[in-house]
Amino acid sequence: MAQTPQVKLVPFTINSIVDQTNETPKGVSLIQAPEIWEESNQGEGIVVAVIDTGVDTDHPDLKNQIIGGRNFTTDFNADPDMFEDNNGHGTHVSGTIAASLNNDGVVGVAPKAKILSLKVLSGEGSGNYEWIINAINYAVDWRGPQNQRVRVISMSLGGPEDVPELHKAVKNAVDHGISVVVAAGNEGDDREDTFEYSYPGSYNEVIQVGAVTHNLELAPFTNTNSEVDLVAPGVDVVSTFPDNKYASLSGTSMATPHVAGAIALLINLSEREFNRSLIESEIYAQLVRRTLPLGYRKSSEGNGFIVLNLVDKIYEIINVARLNIPLQQK
Repeated sequence: MAQTPQVKLVPFTINSIVDQTNETPKGVSLIQAPEIWEESNQGEGIVVAVIDTGVDTDHPDLKNQIIGGRNFTTDFNADPDMFEDNNGHGTHVSGTIAASLNNDGVVGVAPKAKILSLKVLSGEGSGNYEWIINAINYAVDWRGPQNQRVRVISMSLGGPEDVPELHKAVKNAVDHGISVVVAAGNEGDDREDTFEYSYPGSYNEVIQVGAVTHNLELAPFTNTNSEVDLVAPGVDVVSTFPDNKYASLSGTSMATPHVAGAIALLINLSEREFNRSLIESEIYAQLVRRTLPLGYRKSSEGNGFIVLNLVDKIYEIINVARLNIPLQQK
């Protein structure tokens, strides 16, 4: 492969770091994840590959959520079995996806899903395209102790170059039924006449996520382009952080894991409803039908804001309109 610029973390802001918290994060509540926990079994059985800076394997909210991992970087003397997080970003992302429901700390969107932590970025937050490509292919081929396989990939990273080998790896993952969720990026400038592209987020095959505030206002930093699929909470997001801590971070990096966790829930919910396995495009359709347009340009919000219980809310509205005549159950 020709020498290309490095892939880097999507820039993010650390707002605060604390030793303890005890709450369902606002973003998890805002997308209404708890409302579908029962029918989705909290994402149990779904493995999400977090391709990032690694994970704090001893964090009390994460230590039981990690099903495996691998280091693709030169950190820790390139030991492939050493995928600890020496940055903080990967631990925060992992917590938003699947922090356990243990009446302490924080809880993730899909608290019974499992994390496969693939470390592709160094402690400084940068990595080679080859590391990313190898990690994506590893996620496709990975099998768990009970023959589990990865159903979702979460990547809050990006680079300026459209590398053919990277695109090929992404398409291969999608062809194997894996939903690939990627941050839109934080180079937004609020101008309607300029688009900001980074890769792999700008590939049509991925699910590109922009960021909004807890008031559902578009985050000023979120990238705009023709491939944005939807938006999720990305400002003042509280989640796990290394050394048994918790942190409030902002960025499209923080929006992305909300969607990755949401897909873990929707896979269980939808495959139970259809009584069969669904391919990636079918899962995407289930995700998109649970979005709420906010009135921004499609290049900013895509299909809209993710609301997991939106379908039930629509049924509720119809019931009211029909004088509370119950809808026939599927």
